[in-house]
Amino acid sequence: MNKDPLVLTIDFGTQSVRAMLFDKTGKDLAKKQVKFEEPYYSLKPGWAEQKPEFYWERLKEATNGLKKENEDLWDRIEAVVCTTIRDTAVIVDKTGKPLRDVILWLDARQTPEAEKTRFSPFFMALVKTIGLFDMAAGSARVSACNWVHENEPDVWKNMYKFLFFSGYMTYRLTGVMKDCVANQIGHIPFDYKKKKWQKPSDMTACIYDLKEKDMVELVPAGEVIGYITGVASQALGIKAGIPVIAAGSDKGSETLGGGCVDETGASMSLGTTSTVQVTTSKYVEPEPFAPCYPAVQPDKFNPEIEIYRGYWMLSWFKQEFAKEEVMEAKAKGISAEEILNGHLKDIPAGCEGLILQPYWTPGIKYPTARGSILGFSDFHTKYHIYRAIIEGIAYGLYDGMKTIEKKTKKKVEFITVSGGGSVSDEICQITSNIMGVKVRRVQTSETSSLGAAITAFKGIGVYPSFEEAAKNMIRVSSEFEPDMKEHALYEELYNRIYRKIYPNNKNLYKDIRAILNKYEK
Repeated sequence: MNKDPLVLTIDFGTQSVRAMLFDKTGKDLAKKQVKFEEPYYSLKPGWAEQKPEFYWERLKEATNGLKKENEDLWDRIEAVVCTTIRDTAVIVDKTGKPLRDVILWLDARQTPEAEKTRFSPFFMALVKTIGLFDMAAGSARVSACNWVHENEPDVWKNMYKFLFFSGYMTYRLTGVMKDCVANQIGHIPFDYKKKKWQKPSDMTACIYDLKEKDMVELVPAGEVIGYITGVASQALGIKAGIPVIAAGSDKGSETLGGGCVDETGASMSLGTTSTVQVTTSKYVEPEPFAPCYPAVQPDKFNPEIEIYRGYWMLSWFKQEFAKEEVMEAKAKGISAEEILNGHLKDIPAGCEGLILQPYWTPGIKYPTARGSILGFSDFHTKYHIYRAIIEGIAYGLYDGMKTIEKKTKKKVEFITVSGGGSVSDEICQITSNIMGVKVRRVQTSETSSLGAAITAFKGIGVYPSFEEAAKNMIRVSSEFEPDMKEHALYEELYNRIYRKIYPNNKNLYKDIRAILNKYEK
């Protein structure tokens, strides 16, 4: 092994791919990011698809661009590791050729009444009796595999394997159809507690149309999953034969990269999808039908609460309300978020009564939900809305953190933030004030890449364990202490207002859907 080994991390997000070089101290020596001009296309409203080759071409740009700018470091690469977005489906034939385009995690297509042809009478009666019918039926309806089975029979007939995007990228890099255990997060027949594929006799196996034969072999994180092929080497500029280390999903890697290795630390992703996640030794479901995900560490779990359209809302806000700020930012050579974040301090905590609930996309817990903005007055400005979005996402994450604390019976002592929102000091401070605990940033905002690098260095034997690697590779760069006076205000707004928005509007959301469905037919 090289005296000063490096690992090449590949991090596929929804909006871009990043190739980075890390050393064994956790220092990111180089980075090449390629943004996606069109992250997905939509054949119908709510759909989100992308051509598989699109991702490979963008990866070629990233790795070859990184190599061109860092030729002196390239020979020190001892391993490659790839972390990706979750619950993103690729269906391939026996040759590994995709039979259709990729269905992304944010695709909102549904199979109406999927439960009627999938749930046994016993299971149907059970979930109705225990009040979980909406959750179970919702999982069946939004599953990409169920939709393909019902709507694209030719694709289903010729399917050899149903892959997540992580497994597909592993195949493109190594030529083997395998995936990491810590990537199996989504609408698939996976036993999250036992960390293996479900058997037909398992209680919830009827929710999804996939069988074990349709799935790939799973490998624990931190193990060699394959080696860079000659074809991948020629395309990506990476030396053939370099080991590829199995890594966890982007969120799981963020949690590890943020140093949240037990229940005392919560990882909050302030990205397109916003999540709060901790690491536990025991399997603890945060909510019914919301499984506890496999952590990167093979003996650990990650209970998580997710806001599907988290900081995506800021992109929506910019497009709909901030065209002037976008133009000003372009003229100044800065991001529009910098200008908008500068206005956050002009709006008091609580946005003078404007409260947002960020259910732009319904989730498992609230399948009928819609987003809500409550408390408008004539003095509210667009900057109030901007701050209300940030506070609303934080309320949702706070709600999730409290749920996880209740389940684990452990108090969170610190929060590590990552994702686009974490770059802003103002957002970090607001988050700390709402949570009532200190918020940390580590030495890089690319914590999923850092977590993947930790996994790789453990995988090639530089460190004996994930915990030892994390200890040597993570450094806290800044901390934000909560303003407890503001926290008291937020706590009262959360308990007396925010938590009541969904229960008080639940039936209205159902009525909206029923009325629209009636007139669409």
